[in-house]
Amino acid sequence: MNVQILHATMTHTKEDGHVGAVHFQVEGHPKPYEMALHKSRKAKEWGYGLFFLAGSGDEDLLLEVEDEIEENDELYEQLVEAALAALVQE
Repeated sequence: MNVQILHATMTHTKEDGHVGAVHFQVEGHPKPYEMALHKSRKAKEWGYGLFFLAGSGDEDLLLEVEDEIEENDELYEQLVEAALAALVQE
């Protein structure tokens, strides 16, 4: 699955931990996606939610992307690293 990252953000506070988002486009998909990320201070793993970036879209395509994120560690890490890189730049 070819993914182009459009934008990434990340903030960190003692109260909320890391909170961020990555906007990305998947080749062949008509609408871009947003992956919202959260990792509390005590958490060992990132929590995330996947959404259409602007408006609704084909749910089957969204589920396809979600399955790919779950199964493809490289893609998952690419998205998380993009958000973390945004934290370093702020």
